[in-house]
Formats: sequence, structure tokens, C-alpha cells
Amino acid sequence: MTEAIQASCRPVRLTLPDGSTREFPGPVTVAEVAQSIGAGLAKAALGGKVDGKLVDTSYTIDHDATVSIITAKDPEGLEMIRHSTAHLLAYAVKELFPDAQVTIGPVVDNGFYYDFSYKRPFTPEDLAAIEKKMAELAAKDEPVVRRVLPRDEAVAYFKRMGENYKAEIIASIPSNEEVSLYREGKFEDLCRGPHVPSTGKLKHFKLMKVAGAYWRGDHRNEMLQRIYGTAWATKEELQQYLAMLEEAEKRDHRRLGRELDLFHIDDHAPGVVFWHPKGWAIWQEVEQYMRRVYRDNGYLEVKGPQLLDKTLWEKTGHWDKYRDNMFITESEKREYALKPMNCPGHLLIFKQGIKSYRDLPLRYGEFGQCHRNEPSGGLHGIMRVRGFTQDDGHIFCTEDQILPECIAYTSLLQKVYRDFGFEHIIYKVATRPEARIGSDASWDKAEHALMESLRASGCEFELAPGDGAFYGPKIEYTLKDAIGRQWQCGTMQVDFSMPERLDAEYVGEDGARHRPVMLHRAIVGSLERFIGILIEQHAGALPVWLAPVQVAVLNITDAQADYCREIAAKLQKALPNQDLRVATDLRNEKITYKIREHSLQKLPYILVAGEKEKAAGAVAVRARGNRDLGMMSLDAFVERIAQDLAAKV
Repeated sequence: MTEAIQASCRPVRLTLPDGSTREFPGPVTVAEVAQSIGAGLAKAALGGKVDGKLVDTSYTIDHDATVSIITAKDPEGLEMIRHSTAHLLAYAVKELFPDAQVTIGPVVDNGFYYDFSYKRPFTPEDLAAIEKKMAELAAKDEPVVRRVLPRDEAVAYFKRMGENYKAEIIASIPSNEEVSLYREGKFEDLCRGPHVPSTGKLKHFKLMKVAGAYWRGDHRNEMLQRIYGTAWATKEELQQYLAMLEEAEKRDHRRLGRELDLFHIDDHAPGVVFWHPKGWAIWQEVEQYMRRVYRDNGYLEVKGPQLLDKTLWEKTGHWDKYRDNMFITESEKREYALKPMNCPGHLLIFKQGIKSYRDLPLRYGEFGQCHRNEPSGGLHGIMRVRGFTQDDGHIFCTEDQILPECIAYTSLLQKVYRDFGFEHIIYKVATRPEARIGSDASWDKAEHALMESLRASGCEFELAPGDGAFYGPKIEYTLKDAIGRQWQCGTMQVDFSMPERLDAEYVGEDGARHRPVMLHRAIVGSLERFIGILIEQHAGALPVWLAPVQVAVLNITDAQADYCREIAAKLQKALPNQDLRVATDLRNEKITYKIREHSLQKLPYILVAGEKEKAAGAVAVRARGNRDLGMMSLDAFVERIAQDLAAKV
């Protein structure tokens, strides 16, 4: 008997997620397993997980295994829906535009995209037609069928179809490997899978936009057309997502930056921000707040240079691992790089003079300006830039101090985020990547310390395998904003390698030389990006303590102009520890017009003074949201705004 025949005669025992088992007389497909459990599950099944591996419903199980059925309720099911909808998009494009060539179409956050090569740009009308065709193809409920071909045969197959990009992708696969293809109706695509069993499972999707993308991400290659789409398990989820996008559009920091006169980006300096006076007022408030955090938590503020010699970056490992993201320059036959991060500079500061164990932990903080050579296609307002400033800190400590330092840092970070209006934090531990420096033993210690610190802080966390920096693992602190979007901001990284590479030492209690551990940490991260997040979190209506203009004083007629100037001057000096940011509007315009203008600027308070208010030595107070608080004395208003500032509301 051949091995295959013997396997077909052997009973198969499967263990389900609830611990129960089912026995089948021979090999069985995932679809048949689902049917044996119930007709409802069989109908809902999108795929399966066999011994932890995601597979199609047509996958045959010929050995004892653990099995679970994947439906649209599972995260893996939603990913399968999105992956399969990307193929449906390509199918529709080929039906409508046969000359278009398909390239790649992966899943991305909240959806998918597919890149196409076509002789002319796709128009909004094309996008609507493609989406309509997708719905028609989905309604046919055509089965999605997998087959396998030898690599060279697959290359020849796609070349015959004129799909040269697909042929190029397959040709890069080792010649001794087979490749899998998936067919639905008249369309067949290269893919590892798995996919939903039929196109009828794809019901809730929408095409979003067309953008440019270079073939294989290389600017020297052809510019392709990338069609983005979103897909969801239910109609309600799709509608919620589209509503969130509509709300996000209203909150877009780029639009609000223009409307509120905060900043601009100019082609003369792509990826670098021009801050206007009001935007710089927000920046200064964030920076000064973080400076107080440094001061109150044992950090010593330092400042390192912008340009550092190539040899330093070679020692740290950045030259090999990060060079493509660095701006390089030359002077007197020496190569330099604009610093993409502050850590090597802080190590050089640490090395000045002899350090003792009594000096540790030693905490340095810097508002360090960094530059990274981001691709132009990835730039996004002030959220993704080439020049940015970090609230960067590095803690030099002993191994025994890692855990308490990480615990204290998490507590500090939580307070800072609360003050900025963020209550929901997601914690992830990013572990060792394939390309890394340092020994496995040091990575084991570092990863263990980070996980233990979160457990000790009472924080539930996820693992992000392989997402650590090349020199050490990290905790990623991700904020959830007012409309449910997630923003990864804070980090804590444990690094045994860089102190070794730059020969940093301290004198231990035993009188011997020891290597410090270096903890890399940032709370808000890039100040530019964090301010963009704040603008979108608050839809431009920043809390009183952050608002670039906190109060505007308006006169009704010229007769109150001097009184308004007097009010403004008193307000600016009314609080002992803070100068209020006050503007006056003494223009000869109708008061309703002036109130409306300042309301559109989302000011927290507008004070109006007419003859009645002037005679009473008072002001009429309007709060943001068109709330009329009536007439009050200046002292009463100062007390109110002082409470707002203290509460950071």
C-alpha cells in the first residue's frame, strides 16, 4: 500500500476549540468538519485553522489535529474577507478594462488595495463603475478555487495572459517551489491564500480612492495606480466606518491647520513644518508641559548636535541598518549624517567623566530635533514629516533598576496622557526582529523585563513579534482617540547593545567597571505628530490650557475700545504662574460678525464689552459652543478660567 492510500484509510481525530473531539473515517475537508458541527456554521464558514495554520474551507485534513472554523466574527475571518475583496476588485477591473495589468493587492488597516498598470488614470466615474461591477460579480456567488503549479509553469502561464508583473513576481520565487493560484469565474490570480469559499461571502465593501504607487516601491520604476477599498463583515460595521471617516475628514489637522492659521507645509521644504504664531503657541505649551515633566521626575535636560560623524553611526549599527533613512552630507572629506535619533549623542554625554553606581539611574531628556529621509509619498501633514522634534529621554541604569524604572515610566506616561485628554491606552510588547544586534541572552533579559513591568503595572498587553528595534525590544503605548482611531506615540526600549558598542561604563559597588543598561523612552514622541493628534482629537477646539488664543475681548462700539484694552492687559497678568493668551478685536464691525468670526476660530472664551458692561466694570462672557454665560466681573471670570486651566478640561 502506498503512503497516500494508507493515509486515506486511517481515521482522523480532530480536537475542537471547546476541547471536544470528533472522529472521521478518513481525510476530511474543513467545510465537511463545519457541516458535521451544524448547518449554520457550515453556511458561515470562511476558512479554518488547522494546528494554528489558516487554511481554506476546501483544505483536506489527513491527520489528527486541532481545528477551529473561521467565520466573519473572527479577526482572521475579517482579514480573509478583505483579502478576497482585493481579488474581487482586480476581477472587476479586468472585466471592465481588459488591457489593465494587475500587480499586488494586500490587506491593510481597515481594508485593502490593489495596484494596476493602465494606459490612463482611473477617474471617479471609473471607480463607481468598478464598485458596481464588484457587486455584480459577488452576487454571482462564484466558487473560489485553489490550484498549484510549478514556478516555471506559472511564469509561462501569466506571460501568455500578458500579465508581465505577475510573471516577474513569480520569477523571483525559487525555481524548485510551487505556487498557488486562486480562480473565481474568469479571473485567476497568484496568491498564498487562504480565501473565502465563494464571492457571495463578499457583500459589504466600498472603494475609497485612487493614488499613485511605484512598482515594488522603487521610484525608478513605473508609477502604478493604487485603488484603495474597505470591506467589513456587516453592513452596520461598514456604515460605522464610513461615518468615522466623515468625522475624521472634519477633524483633519491639515484643513484645521489652514483654517485656524496654525502652520503650513511648503514645497521649498517638503516634510518640514512652518509654524505660525498660533501654532507655535500650542507647541510651546506642549514643550513647556513636558519640560516640567522632566524636571519633576528626575531628568536632566541636555542638548546634542545635529550633525554627527559617520564613524559614530557605524559603531551604533545605524549606518548598516538605517542608512537609507538618513540625510548624509560631507565636509572636508568626512561624511556626516543629520541625526535621525538622539540616543548616540546621549551616550557620548554619559561617557564624559567617570560615572559611579551611585549616579544611577541617570536620566537625560532632550527636545531633540531629528531628520529622517521619509519617501515623499509617505509624508502626511505634520503627522509624518522629515524634520521633527522628540521629547526624547534615555535612562542609564543597572540591570536591577530596569524593572522599577519601567514601572515608574508607565505610571508617568499614563498621567501625561490623561492631562492631554486620552484615557484609553493600548499596550504592546514588540519583540526581536530578524535583523538585529546583540546576543539572544540579552534579548531574553530585555523582553522579560518589559513584560514584567507591564504586569506589575496592572496593564494587559499584546505581543508584536518581530517588531522591536534592531537594538532592543520595546513597549509601544498606543492612544485611542475620540472617534476610535489608534495612534502609537510612547515607547520604552531596553538596550544592552549600544552601551557596549560605544564603550560606556560605570564603576560598580565592587570597584569594577560595568556596562550600564540604556532605556530609550519617549512619551509624546514627535511633537509635530502629537500636536496633529491633539488637533484631530479635539477637532481644533483645544482645551483652555492648550488653546493658542484663550480669550478674545470684543468691543461693541469705539467708545469701549480703551476699556477692552484695559481688560486684556489685566487678563494677561491676572494669574501668578501663567500669562493668559488674550487677543483684542476692536474693529469697526458689527458685534455679531466679530463673535461669529472668533467662534469659528474655536476660542474657549469671547468677552464682549458694551456701555452696560463698561459702566459695571464687567464683561459679557460667551463660552465655546455658543454658550452665553451672562455678565460677570473680571475677578469672577479669572476664577473660572483658572479652574479650567488647573483641571486641564
